[in-house]
Amino acid sequence: MRIVGRIALGLLAVLVVLVAVVLARTLTFKPPASADTAGIKVAAPVSVDVAGAAQRLSQAIRIPTIRHQDRAEDVDAEWTRLHALLATNYPAAHAAMTREELASRTLVYTWPGTDKALAPIVLMAHQDVVPVTPGTEKDWKHPPFEGVIADDAVWGRGAIDDKGSLVGIFEAIETLAKQGYKPRRTVMIVSGGDEEVIGQGARAAAELMKSRGITAEFVLDEGMAVITDNPISGGKVAVIGAAEKGYGTLRVTARATGGHSSAPPPDSGGVVTLSKALVAIAGDQFPLAFRGPGAEMVKALAPSAPFVVRMAVANEWLFGGLLTSQAAATPAGAALLHTTIAPTMLKGSPKENVLPQDATAWINYRIAPGDTSASVMARAKAAVGDLPVTLAWNSPPNEPSPVSSTSSWGWKVLAATAGAVADAPVAPSLVTAGTDSRFLTPVAKDVYRFQPVEFSLKDIEMIHGTNEHMTLKNLEKMVQFYARLIVTSAS
Repeated sequence: MRIVGRIALGLLAVLVVLVAVVLARTLTFKPPASADTAGIKVAAPVSVDVAGAAQRLSQAIRIPTIRHQDRAEDVDAEWTRLHALLATNYPAAHAAMTREELASRTLVYTWPGTDKALAPIVLMAHQDVVPVTPGTEKDWKHPPFEGVIADDAVWGRGAIDDKGSLVGIFEAIETLAKQGYKPRRTVMIVSGGDEEVIGQGARAAAELMKSRGITAEFVLDEGMAVITDNPISGGKVAVIGAAEKGYGTLRVTARATGGHSSAPPPDSGGVVTLSKALVAIAGDQFPLAFRGPGAEMVKALAPSAPFVVRMAVANEWLFGGLLTSQAAATPAGAALLHTTIAPTMLKGSPKENVLPQDATAWINYRIAPGDTSASVMARAKAAVGDLPVTLAWNSPPNEPSPVSSTSSWGWKVLAATAGAVADAPVAPSLVTAGTDSRFLTPVAKDVYRFQPVEFSLKDIEMIHGTNEHMTLKNLEKMVQFYARLIVTSAS
């Protein structure tokens, strides 16, 4: 009994020490460097003509610059109309800037700074939009390409993605130019014409910058926003994408002899082989890991989160597994912590009573920083083993972007401005979709992804979906943000 008592006392002492360490680390926990914006004085607000901006956004929405998967369906004249509209609506901005047109109707504007020694900043917003799914037009509160202004919002495809940003940038520059503002640091606008089909426009802009020896101080594109109901702290947070996932679609093909379905082979042919391969690949998910920009977001919000969250973050060495499981409780949360595998398309026989000579599936990967297209391919090949299938990329994959700094001057300027306009804390994160900004990585010190619009998590569903709209409140925040960012970073 004496030995048992000593063991019990020893365990109690260990527990007391453990609790003390956990509490001490929790109470002394400091936010990460991404929260530090010391030394940055954000420019004062500007006067915004919200009603006029809404009309001009409405006009842009009424020009259906739709990019289709089959580029033969695109109507090039719509880009001509949009370019003319920008020139008409923003004369002071066009007088202050030079304009160049590149591949895929991409536009590059340059507002020259007075100090050529300073690296420029680049603001991005693409011109093209996705189609409206046929048959869903009736589900829209207002027709998707009429730009209706109602219920304190501008309605239509592109209102958020991404003509809202494009109009917001031009409204800001027009306002500043009319006031006689002249930037000390050069300001550039890169407006891709084919972002929605991962096209050539932004690549051409990057090549142009490279040919001129331009390395931007920072690039800012779409990607993240101000979330009003973030599940970590429960409040509002301005989330800035410090990186984005790579993109690749794997084609899996099972060859077979084909024939009549009345006399199937013992193994039932290529469809069964393909299904086995799909189950094997999808069943071998990439492990979740509490690291990278997704984890940094949780850490940045920990000081304003409930005590239990702060305790877990401050003692990651003890609660790392719990943090990972909680962060991955939803598909969106899990996507921040690993490479995702999504089988999306299938092709087999052209007729129900014919055995296919080949069966094919397409698997879409969003590749997290730390993984590569090579590691994805290796994992898929290991998963299928000796199954008689071939694996190949449908087109050359895009690797995940580098993770941009969350302590640089560019980050501090961006974070301070975003925090001031949103009146909210700022946190980095990972963009799980893709943007044009990935192609400017070689010609920029840092690349960030953020729109200063306030969304609930539910609101995000309208992007590429039904009833896309920009509230007038968010439109005003757009203009304020870009104007204040330009003055703060370029003066």
